[in-house]
Amino acid sequence: MNTTQSSVDAAEVAKFEAMAADWWDPTGKFRPLHMLNPTRLDYITRQIAAEFDRDLNAGQPFEGLRLLDIGCGGGLLSEPMARLGAEVVGADAAERNIPVARIHAEQSGLEIDYRCVTAETLAEAGERFDVVLNMEVVEHVSDPAAYLGACHDLLKPGGLMICSTINRNAKSFAMVILGAEWVMRWLPKGTHEWKKFITPEELKGLLSGAGLRVEDATGFVFNPVNWSWGMSARDLSVNYVTASTRPA
Repeated sequence: MNTTQSSVDAAEVAKFEAMAADWWDPTGKFRPLHMLNPTRLDYITRQIAAEFDRDLNAGQPFEGLRLLDIGCGGGLLSEPMARLGAEVVGADAAERNIPVARIHAEQSGLEIDYRCVTAETLAEAGERFDVVLNMEVVEHVSDPAAYLGACHDLLKPGGLMICSTINRNAKSFAMVILGAEWVMRWLPKGTHEWKKFITPEELKGLLSGAGLRVEDATGFVFNPVNWSWGMSARDLSVNYVTASTRPA
């Protein structure tokens, strides 16, 4: 894997390599992502459909779109995007994730181009995409500005990037670090570093600095009463997602 001029953090990659076999276990170490995934997919599909004027009721509404899933892990987002008709490239710097993703896609009868490669390497190779999914990655890289600059370069003019991360405040520390890792033990201790979390204002500044135009910011909100996730236009206090475009 070429990591020249890469924002990859080797220690962060090692954390996820250690959990690679658990990607498709809904009760395992990635349980929080399995719980959040339907809400993430709802947001992603709506944003893509709106940006490219696609009918989500069509058989394969994303047919003809080339999509990159950065930090694809085991393929929790890559697979539904492929089912919706997109040509999907799944990229991950954690080498052990790729065989897991490939085997599961093959078992599911899906053709997905999985690669152990960085965003920077793809950009340097001239790869371009209509859509880039950049979910829960930016808080794990060593240089968010450089990383998002590479993401900009990966987008075709007029392309769309969906980027989600975690806010940095006392509430996120209580819910993500203390709650998810220490109390509920949904994730191994040390999976996240609170100081690497990014506020919505910081992320908007980074995206703008990378040459992207922020179109939307929405919160992913966990409801402990019915144990489910929802979306909020106003509550970006912990998990949140942005949609941004590369101007044509």
